[in-house]
Amino acid sequence: MIVEAKHAIPTATPAKTAWQRGRLLALGSVVAAVLLVAHEYVPNRWGNLGSLVQTFLPWLGLAVPLGILAALLRRSALAILAVLLPLAAWIWVFLPQLRPVDPAPADLTVVQHNVSDTNTDVAGTAEVLLAAEPDVVTLTEVSEAAAEEYTQAFGAALPHHETQGTVGVWSRYPLRGKEAVDIRPEGVDASWDRCLRVVIQRDGGAAALYVAHLPSVRFGSGGFETELRNASAQSLAEAIDADKNETIIVAGDLNAVLADDAMAPLTNLVTAPTTGFELTYPAVFPVVQIDHVLARGATVTEVRALDKTGSDHLPVVAHVDTPWS
Repeated sequence: MIVEAKHAIPTATPAKTAWQRGRLLALGSVVAAVLLVAHEYVPNRWGNLGSLVQTFLPWLGLAVPLGILAALLRRSALAILAVLLPLAAWIWVFLPQLRPVDPAPADLTVVQHNVSDTNTDVAGTAEVLLAAEPDVVTLTEVSEAAAEEYTQAFGAALPHHETQGTVGVWSRYPLRGKEAVDIRPEGVDASWDRCLRVVIQRDGGAAALYVAHLPSVRFGSGGFETELRNASAQSLAEAIDADKNETIIVAGDLNAVLADDAMAPLTNLVTAPTTGFELTYPAVFPVVQIDHVLARGATVTEVRALDKTGSDHLPVVAHVDTPWS
Protein backbone atom coordinates (compact mmCIF):
# COMPACT_ATOMS: atom_id res chain seq x y z
CA MET A 1 0.00 0.00 0.00
CA ILE A 2 1.34 3.39 -1.00
CA VAL A 3 0.80 6.21 1.43
CA GLU A 4 0.88 9.69 -0.09
CA ALA A 5 2.89 12.25 1.87
CA LYS A 6 0.88 15.15 3.05
CA HIS A 7 2.49 18.58 2.77
CA ALA A 8 1.32 21.50 4.82
CA ILE A 9 0.02 24.31 2.68
CA PRO A 10 1.84 27.54 3.76
CA THR A 11 -0.41 30.16 5.14
CA ALA A 12 -0.04 33.57 3.48
CA THR A 13 1.09 36.40 5.77
CA PRO A 14 -1.69 38.95 6.03
CA ALA A 15 -0.82 42.18 4.26
CA LYS A 16 -0.22 45.17 6.52
CA THR A 17 -2.91 47.78 6.55
CA ALA A 18 -2.41 51.45 5.80
CA TRP A 19 -2.31 52.04 9.56
CA GLN A 20 0.39 49.41 10.09
CA ARG A 21 2.75 50.48 7.32
CA GLY A 22 5.25 53.33 7.65
CA ARG A 23 6.00 53.14 11.36
CA LEU A 24 9.60 54.28 10.85
CA LEU A 25 8.39 57.20 8.73
CA ALA A 26 5.97 58.17 11.48
CA LEU A 27 8.76 57.97 14.04
CA GLY A 28 10.89 60.30 11.90
CA SER A 29 8.09 62.87 11.88
CA VAL A 30 7.78 62.64 15.66
CA VAL A 31 11.55 63.19 16.07
CA ALA A 32 11.46 66.24 13.76
CA ALA A 33 8.55 67.73 15.74
CA VAL A 34 10.33 67.17 19.06
CA LEU A 35 13.52 68.81 17.77
CA LEU A 36 11.55 71.83 16.58
CA VAL A 37 9.80 72.52 19.87
CA ALA A 38 12.55 71.35 22.25
CA HIS A 39 15.72 72.31 20.38
CA GLU A 40 17.12 74.16 23.40
CA TYR A 41 17.33 70.85 25.25
CA VAL A 42 19.52 69.15 22.64
CA PRO A 43 22.94 68.88 24.31
CA ASN A 44 26.22 69.96 22.77
CA ARG A 45 28.07 66.94 24.12
CA TRP A 46 28.23 65.06 20.85
CA GLY A 47 29.97 67.22 18.27
CA ASN A 48 27.98 70.34 19.24
CA LEU A 49 24.76 68.67 18.11
CA GLY A 50 22.63 71.32 19.82
CA SER A 51 24.27 74.16 17.89
CA LEU A 52 23.94 72.18 14.66
CA VAL A 53 20.21 71.62 15.17
CA GLN A 54 19.58 75.25 16.09
CA THR A 55 21.62 76.55 13.15
CA PHE A 56 19.51 74.70 10.61
CA LEU A 57 16.28 74.58 12.63
CA PRO A 58 13.98 76.13 9.97
CA TRP A 59 15.03 73.43 7.52
CA LEU A 60 13.48 70.75 9.73
CA GLY A 61 10.29 71.92 8.04
CA LEU A 62 11.41 69.82 5.07
CA ALA A 63 10.27 66.85 7.11
CA VAL A 64 6.72 67.80 6.08
CA PRO A 65 6.87 67.59 2.24
CA LEU A 66 9.40 64.75 2.33
CA GLY A 67 7.28 62.91 4.87
CA ILE A 68 4.15 63.30 2.76
CA LEU A 69 5.93 62.04 -0.34
CA ALA A 70 7.38 59.03 1.47
CA ALA A 71 4.02 58.26 3.08
CA LEU A 72 2.26 58.28 -0.29
CA LEU A 73 4.88 55.99 -1.78
CA ARG A 74 4.56 53.68 1.21
CA ARG A 75 0.76 54.03 1.17
CA SER A 76 0.82 54.68 4.89
CA ALA A 77 -2.06 56.49 6.54
CA LEU A 78 -0.11 56.41 9.81
CA ALA A 79 2.84 58.30 8.29
CA ILE A 80 0.58 60.89 6.66
CA LEU A 81 -1.12 61.55 9.97
CA ALA A 82 2.24 61.80 11.76
CA VAL A 83 3.40 64.51 9.33
CA LEU A 84 0.90 66.85 11.00
CA LEU A 85 3.16 66.92 14.06
CA PRO A 86 6.24 68.63 12.48
CA LEU A 87 3.87 70.84 10.47
CA ALA A 88 2.18 72.09 13.64
CA ALA A 89 5.54 72.41 15.42
CA TRP A 90 7.09 74.46 12.58
CA ILE A 91 4.10 76.82 12.50
CA TRP A 92 4.22 77.18 16.27
CA VAL A 93 7.93 78.08 16.26
CA PHE A 94 8.23 80.24 13.16
CA LEU A 95 4.84 81.82 12.49
CA PRO A 96 5.59 84.82 14.77
CA GLN A 97 8.65 85.60 12.64
CA LEU A 98 6.72 85.32 9.39
CA ARG A 99 3.70 87.36 10.42
CA PRO A 100 3.77 90.66 8.48
CA VAL A 101 4.01 93.77 10.63
CA ASP A 102 4.39 97.44 9.87
CA PRO A 103 7.97 98.45 10.75
CA ALA A 104 8.25 100.87 13.64
CA PRO A 105 9.77 104.30 13.00
CA ALA A 106 13.56 104.40 12.81
CA ASP A 107 16.10 107.17 12.39
CA LEU A 108 19.36 105.33 11.69
CA THR A 109 19.94 103.02 8.71
CA VAL A 110 22.81 100.56 9.04
CA VAL A 111 24.05 98.34 6.23
CA GLN A 112 26.27 95.37 7.12
CA HIS A 113 28.14 93.28 4.57
CA ASN A 114 30.86 90.66 4.52
CA VAL A 115 32.30 91.83 1.21
CA SER A 116 34.62 88.77 0.84
CA ASP A 117 38.35 89.16 0.40
CA THR A 118 38.03 87.67 -3.11
CA ASN A 119 35.42 90.19 -4.26
CA THR A 120 36.94 92.33 -7.03
CA ASP A 121 33.77 94.28 -7.89
CA VAL A 122 34.14 97.12 -5.39
CA ALA A 123 32.20 99.62 -7.48
CA GLY A 124 29.27 97.24 -8.03
CA THR A 125 29.20 96.25 -4.37
CA ALA A 126 29.23 99.88 -3.23
CA GLU A 127 26.38 100.65 -5.62
CA VAL A 128 24.20 97.94 -4.05
CA LEU A 129 24.98 99.16 -0.53
CA LEU A 130 24.41 102.85 -1.30
CA ALA A 131 21.07 102.06 -2.93
CA ALA A 132 19.75 101.35 0.59
CA GLU A 133 20.52 104.99 1.51
CA PRO A 134 22.53 104.06 4.60
CA ASP A 135 23.68 106.35 7.36
CA VAL A 136 26.32 103.80 8.32
CA VAL A 137 27.96 100.95 6.39
CA THR A 138 29.98 98.28 8.21
CA LEU A 139 32.18 95.90 6.25
CA THR A 140 33.97 92.72 7.24
CA GLU A 141 36.64 90.78 5.37
CA VAL A 142 37.93 94.00 3.79
CA SER A 143 41.64 94.36 3.03
CA GLU A 144 43.58 97.59 3.45
CA ALA A 145 43.72 98.13 -0.31
CA ALA A 146 40.01 97.37 -0.74
CA ALA A 147 39.16 99.74 2.14
CA GLU A 148 40.70 102.62 0.20
CA GLU A 149 38.64 101.65 -2.85
CA TYR A 150 35.44 101.55 -0.80
CA THR A 151 36.25 104.97 0.66
CA GLN A 152 36.47 106.38 -2.87
CA ALA A 153 33.32 104.54 -3.98
CA PHE A 154 31.24 105.76 -1.01
CA GLY A 155 32.53 109.29 -1.57
CA ALA A 156 30.62 112.21 -0.13
CA ALA A 157 27.67 110.02 0.88
CA LEU A 158 29.72 108.47 3.71
CA PRO A 159 32.63 110.84 4.33
CA HIS A 160 33.68 109.55 7.76
CA HIS A 161 35.44 106.20 8.05
CA GLU A 162 37.62 104.05 10.29
CA THR A 163 39.20 100.62 9.77
CA GLN A 164 40.85 98.08 12.02
CA GLY A 165 42.40 94.92 10.68
CA THR A 166 39.86 93.40 8.30
CA VAL A 167 36.79 95.34 9.46
CA GLY A 168 35.70 98.91 8.82
CA VAL A 169 32.92 101.48 9.11
CA TRP A 170 31.86 104.31 6.80
CA SER A 171 29.42 106.91 8.11
CA ARG A 172 27.35 109.93 7.23
CA TYR A 173 27.98 111.16 10.78
CA PRO A 174 31.29 111.92 12.52
CA LEU A 175 33.08 109.03 14.20
CA ARG A 176 35.26 109.32 17.27
CA GLY A 177 37.02 107.18 19.86
CA LYS A 178 38.23 104.45 17.51
CA GLU A 179 39.70 101.48 19.33
CA ALA A 180 40.54 97.87 18.54
CA VAL A 181 38.62 95.23 20.49
CA ASP A 182 40.50 92.00 21.11
CA ILE A 183 38.13 89.10 20.51
CA ARG A 184 40.82 86.62 19.48
CA PRO A 185 40.20 83.10 20.76
CA GLU A 186 43.01 81.59 22.80
CA GLY A 187 45.85 80.30 20.66
CA VAL A 188 45.01 82.43 17.61
CA ASP A 189 47.85 84.50 16.15
CA ALA A 190 47.98 88.22 17.02
CA SER A 191 47.62 89.13 13.33
CA TRP A 192 43.96 88.05 13.62
CA ASP A 193 42.30 91.47 14.02
CA ARG A 194 38.55 91.47 13.50
CA CYS A 195 36.77 93.89 15.83
CA LEU A 196 36.49 97.66 15.96
CA ARG A 197 34.66 100.05 18.29
CA VAL A 198 33.79 103.63 17.35
CA VAL A 199 31.27 106.17 18.58
CA ILE A 200 28.77 107.58 16.09
CA GLN A 201 28.30 111.24 16.98
CA ARG A 202 24.93 112.81 16.19
CA ASP A 203 23.02 115.85 17.33
CA GLY A 204 21.28 114.86 20.53
CA GLY A 205 23.21 111.71 21.28
CA ALA A 206 25.90 109.17 20.50
CA ALA A 207 25.98 105.42 19.94
CA ALA A 208 28.89 103.03 20.40
CA LEU A 209 29.25 100.84 17.33
CA TYR A 210 31.03 97.48 17.34
CA VAL A 211 31.95 95.95 13.99
CA ALA A 212 32.87 92.30 14.44
CA HIS A 213 33.72 89.23 12.41
CA LEU A 214 33.65 86.05 14.49
CA PRO A 215 35.55 82.89 13.46
CA SER A 216 33.96 80.52 10.98
CA VAL A 217 32.49 77.19 11.99
CA ARG A 218 33.45 73.93 10.34
CA PHE A 219 32.32 70.35 9.98
CA GLY A 220 35.28 68.24 11.07
CA SER A 221 36.26 65.06 12.85
CA GLY A 222 34.85 66.52 16.05
CA GLY A 223 31.46 67.23 14.50
CA PHE A 224 30.16 70.79 14.23
CA GLU A 225 33.26 72.72 15.34
CA THR A 226 32.18 76.01 16.96
CA GLU A 227 34.64 76.40 19.83
CA LEU A 228 36.64 79.29 18.33
CA ARG A 229 33.50 81.18 17.38
CA ASN A 230 31.97 80.65 20.81
CA ALA A 231 35.12 81.91 22.57
CA SER A 232 35.20 85.00 20.34
CA ALA A 233 31.51 85.69 21.00
CA GLN A 234 32.18 85.47 24.74
CA SER A 235 34.98 88.05 24.46
CA LEU A 236 32.74 90.36 22.45
CA ALA A 237 29.96 89.98 25.02
CA GLU A 238 32.37 90.87 27.84
CA ALA A 239 33.47 94.02 26.01
CA ILE A 240 29.87 95.10 25.45
CA ASP A 241 28.89 94.32 29.03
CA ALA A 242 31.68 96.59 30.26
CA ASP A 243 30.79 99.41 27.87
CA LYS A 244 29.36 102.43 29.68
CA ASN A 245 27.63 103.90 26.63
CA GLU A 246 23.86 103.62 26.96
CA THR A 247 23.30 103.01 23.25
CA ILE A 248 25.26 100.23 21.59
CA ILE A 249 24.97 98.80 18.09
CA VAL A 250 26.69 95.59 17.01
CA ALA A 251 27.05 94.82 13.31
CA GLY A 252 28.98 92.08 11.64
CA ASP A 253 29.36 88.57 10.35
CA LEU A 254 28.84 86.54 13.52
CA ASN A 255 29.00 83.15 11.77
CA ALA A 256 26.02 82.11 13.86
CA VAL A 257 22.26 82.20 13.91
CA LEU A 258 20.82 84.00 16.90
CA ALA A 259 18.79 80.93 17.89
CA ASP A 260 22.03 79.12 18.76
CA ASP A 261 22.20 78.95 22.56
CA ALA A 262 25.99 79.25 22.33
CA MET A 263 25.41 82.91 21.38
CA ALA A 264 23.40 83.62 24.54
CA PRO A 265 26.21 85.61 26.24
CA LEU A 266 25.91 88.09 23.37
CA THR A 267 22.19 87.97 22.63
CA ASN A 268 21.39 88.52 26.30
CA LEU A 269 22.99 91.96 25.91
CA VAL A 270 22.00 93.08 22.41
CA THR A 271 18.86 92.13 20.54
CA ALA A 272 17.49 91.85 17.01
CA PRO A 273 13.96 92.18 15.59
CA THR A 274 11.58 89.40 16.56
CA THR A 275 10.10 89.34 13.06
CA GLY A 276 11.65 88.65 9.69
CA PHE A 277 13.34 85.66 8.15
CA GLU A 278 16.36 86.92 6.22
CA LEU A 279 18.89 84.32 5.05
CA THR A 280 22.30 85.65 4.01
CA TYR A 281 24.71 82.78 3.38
CA PRO A 282 25.72 81.40 0.95
CA ALA A 283 24.63 84.10 -1.47
CA VAL A 284 23.88 81.68 -4.33
CA PHE A 285 21.34 79.80 -2.18
CA PRO A 286 21.06 81.26 1.33
CA VAL A 287 20.28 78.73 4.06
CA VAL A 288 21.26 80.63 7.24
CA GLN A 289 21.36 84.19 8.54
CA ILE A 290 24.80 84.81 9.98
CA ASP A 291 25.07 88.55 9.19
CA HIS A 292 23.41 90.68 11.85
CA VAL A 293 22.71 94.13 13.27
CA LEU A 294 21.89 94.10 16.99
CA ALA A 295 21.37 96.84 19.57
CA ARG A 296 21.18 97.76 23.25
CA GLY A 297 19.54 101.00 24.34
CA ALA A 298 18.01 101.25 20.85
CA THR A 299 15.61 99.12 18.83
CA VAL A 300 16.40 97.38 15.57
CA THR A 301 12.97 97.60 13.98
CA GLU A 302 13.67 95.74 10.73
CA VAL A 303 16.42 93.77 9.00
CA ARG A 304 16.23 92.67 5.38
CA ALA A 305 18.64 91.26 2.84
CA LEU A 306 19.83 93.31 -0.12
CA ASP A 307 20.66 92.24 -3.65
CA LYS A 308 23.58 89.96 -4.38
CA THR A 309 27.04 91.48 -4.84
CA GLY A 310 30.38 89.92 -5.76
CA SER A 311 30.57 88.40 -2.28
CA ASP A 312 29.52 84.96 -1.07
CA HIS A 313 27.31 86.73 1.53
CA LEU A 314 24.22 88.86 0.99
CA PRO A 315 24.31 92.31 2.59
CA VAL A 316 21.65 93.31 5.11
CA VAL A 317 20.10 96.67 5.87
CA ALA A 318 18.78 97.42 9.35
CA HIS A 319 16.62 100.27 10.55
CA VAL A 320 17.41 101.37 14.10
CA ASP A 321 15.24 103.51 16.36
CA THR A 322 17.59 105.43 18.64
CA PRO A 323 16.62 107.19 21.90
CA TRP A 324 17.20 110.64 20.41
CA SER A 325 15.02 110.16 17.31
